[in-house]
Amino acid sequence: MLFNQLGLSAELLRAVDEKGYSEATPIQQQAIPHILEGHDILAGAQTGTGKTAGFTLPLLQRLQFGEINRRKIRALVLTPTRELAAQVGESVRDYGRYLPFRTGVIYGGVSINTQISRLRKGVDVVVATPGRLLDHMQQGTIDLSAVEVLVLDEADRMLDMGFIRDIRKVLKVLPKERQNLLFSATFSKEIKQLAASTLNSPAEIQVSQENSTVDKVSQIIYPVDKSRKRELLSHRIGKEDWQQVLVFTRTKHGANRLATQLESDGITATAIHGNKSQSARTRALQEFKNGSVRVLVATDLAARGLDIQRLPHVVNYELPHVPEDYVHRIGRTARAGHEGAAISLVCVDELKLLRDIEQLLGSKITKEIVAGYEVDPRIKAEPIQNGRSRRSNGARNDGAKKRRFGAPKNQGGKRNGPPRRRRKRA
Repeated sequence: MLFNQLGLSAELLRAVDEKGYSEATPIQQQAIPHILEGHDILAGAQTGTGKTAGFTLPLLQRLQFGEINRRKIRALVLTPTRELAAQVGESVRDYGRYLPFRTGVIYGGVSINTQISRLRKGVDVVVATPGRLLDHMQQGTIDLSAVEVLVLDEADRMLDMGFIRDIRKVLKVLPKERQNLLFSATFSKEIKQLAASTLNSPAEIQVSQENSTVDKVSQIIYPVDKSRKRELLSHRIGKEDWQQVLVFTRTKHGANRLATQLESDGITATAIHGNKSQSARTRALQEFKNGSVRVLVATDLAARGLDIQRLPHVVNYELPHVPEDYVHRIGRTARAGHEGAAISLVCVDELKLLRDIEQLLGSKITKEIVAGYEVDPRIKAEPIQNGRSRRSNGARNDGAKKRRFGAPKNQGGKRNGPPRRRRKRA
């Protein structure tokens, strides 16, 4: 179905045409009419399906034919990560370039004063991460009393990151009469509970089988000893002349170390993870997109929401603990109808993780032995702890609880010292 058959305004169609799009994706075909009619929706859509335009275009049209008030925020989009917030904000500006709307993007890791100044000038659409949005609410620098449309984007990831309490605090201050749009890659019990308490008689949309991978992604497993993973990765990048590669590790420390090792192999690389400042993350992503850096090494948290057009290769340097994260990872490639390859380097420690992933997918992933990198059968599997196997000295996983080695516990079994923060701010 073409975009000009979906009832979008001339201003929006002009912007879509300038982006080079003419045919709507399945999620856009189903979501746009429902949103234009004012219905709440509960949409299941994997990354790379075009869901951002699926809610951005009709959202802008709903605002276009409503009453414009420069001093009131009329639409709020909540996202789990800074990168996704920036991406959605860019989409709102691109598609709304011929409409008189102002957009504000607010997230942590950057100055809040600049955001306050922007909000005071008046914005129509706010794209935000929950943590920084709460900061503005607590300081009284944002007014959400006139929000007409609420979008929860990648709601499953927001719940995974512990943002459910923040989301509920936001919901309490929003007008009861509003349109709600919830997008999630999976429909867990928690997502269904959130939908039941937030949405009003929603239209349910499922554009692909739950937890299915992108059809155009070719997947392959390279069995290899853990100690030779980096060597094999450098070998494949060089031999196959991969020019743009997104590589996933389980930990921040592992991402930094691998990027440094690849640099020593003569391959330009940089790392992106939660310990990096927002300016460093933005710079690393830009260098990767423009080709000055060949390999971007990332953790799951940092890579969530990355939108890299025509990314040809995704590598699982380490398999994720959660099978669904494998789906999210490989969804970074084969976007917008392009083909892509997902390569996983699997050692004996990760065979159970691989079985869990294949069970989720409902099929076996093709395995290929690379000559010269055959697995040593004498090596026995060891448990993976804190994101890495026991014999490794890697740091904790991004979302794992931490305690200093040897730190004492009190008699009640609780850690001494200040209480942990319950959520990670984006």
